[in-house]
Amino acid sequence: MTTMLKRLFSRQVAAFESHYHYDMGYAHRLLRASRGAFLRFALFGRLAQYRAGVAPAPYFAARLAATLHEDCGPCTQLVLRMAEEAGVDAPTLRAIVGGDLAALDADTALALRYARAVLAHAPAADELCAAAEARFGERGLASLALAIAWTRVYPTLKRGLGAAHACERLEIGGQYLAPAAVQRAL
Repeated sequence: MTTMLKRLFSRQVAAFESHYHYDMGYAHRLLRASRGAFLRFALFGRLAQYRAGVAPAPYFAARLAATLHEDCGPCTQLVLRMAEEAGVDAPTLRAIVGGDLAALDADTALALRYARAVLAHAPAADELCAAAEARFGERGLASLALAIAWTRVYPTLKRGLGAAHACERLEIGGQYLAPAAVQRAL
């Protein structure tokens, strides 16, 4: 039974890798090390997909802010692909990654400002939290806060397992952004 479950989990990880063009070597390593640890990681992945009360663009603005805070490579590219799959257009994604608040709609700009303040432990976080709750409601605020917290886990886990990669250019809608341009926006 154990071997069969490991094969099933390995196939699921491979399907994710194929779908998103993303290296999940760290997840394969976790599965080899401990089926129990992998199961908890897989359950966490399900929890981390929670989004209620907020549209895709503001939600992914928060996720991308958190990912960029932790990583400027493969994890960020993965979240970009997920955002595209959720219907967030390339100009919006480029504006989020580039930190161009003026190019974003009010909701997405608010979510990005809120996420950045939370990540920086900035005094403005309380004010932006109140603004986000007023705009998105309690459920939307919970979605944004969870998106920030959960998104940070993946790059941290990868680093902890020795699978972190150097910064790389990001592809958005067929155009590339160099890591330096992304880092300046933070």
